[in-house]
Amino acid sequence: MKKELIKIIKKAGKILKKGYYSNKDVTFKAKKDLVTKYDVAVENYLKAKFTKKFKEFNIIAEESDNANIEFNDSIIIDPIDGTTNFVNGVPHTAISVGVYKDKKPYLAIVYNPILDELYEAKIGKGAFLNGKQLKVSDETELQKALLATGFPYTSGSNEDDLNDVVKKIKDILPLCQDLRRLGSASIDLCLVARGTFEGYYEMNLKPWDVSAGVLILSEAGGKITNINGDEYNLFEDKYIVATNGKIHDELIKNLNL
Repeated sequence: MKKELIKIIKKAGKILKKGYYSNKDVTFKAKKDLVTKYDVAVENYLKAKFTKKFKEFNIIAEESDNANIEFNDSIIIDPIDGTTNFVNGVPHTAISVGVYKDKKPYLAIVYNPILDELYEAKIGKGAFLNGKQLKVSDETELQKALLATGFPYTSGSNEDDLNDVVKKIKDILPLCQDLRRLGSASIDLCLVARGTFEGYYEMNLKPWDVSAGVLILSEAGGKITNINGDEYNLFEDKYIVATNGKIHDELIKNLNL
């Protein structure tokens, strides 16, 4: 299944790449939440191919109506993770596909066609970037850790969310090496998996933002929880915290100041 998935996703990547270098018609789903015709085109292509090839799975996708789809044996699609980057010519943008069996992660692909980076993982088989196995950073000190975060779309309309984001930056930034904000949750998780970042946290993510990245990071030796240190739920938790495992407890403690 993984080889077929990769083949389909790479073809969809050509649609994304074409759009990246083209003029884009942008629609706003919310004040800061963008969608383009290329999001829809990539999603429709993937759904058509996956529905034909993998009949035993239903499909949950960002730009679709998922109201009557039960999460169980599911393929979760983010056609363009990092749409704002995509629109503005920032190369941190990717197709994210997570395959779940009985609500558990089974396969994961995150493909950035702009940088030609394909991250992949299968449960129990490790994580890879363009065929090279990934391993999280060995750094154990939060003060030496490079962290990543993101800003929720609600920051433009929900003052509580905005204040929470700003407070956490104020609490965390003095305690780590530095903080990055690249604008793609799936890529952020993959960068923790490859040892570029030691940790990552963000609020208000959707299942399609992280469905693939969580397995890739887990298979690279990382740790993913909610902000209380409990098992992360794709559909319920407000915050995700993802690290190399070695700074996890200290990061969580300081996120809860």
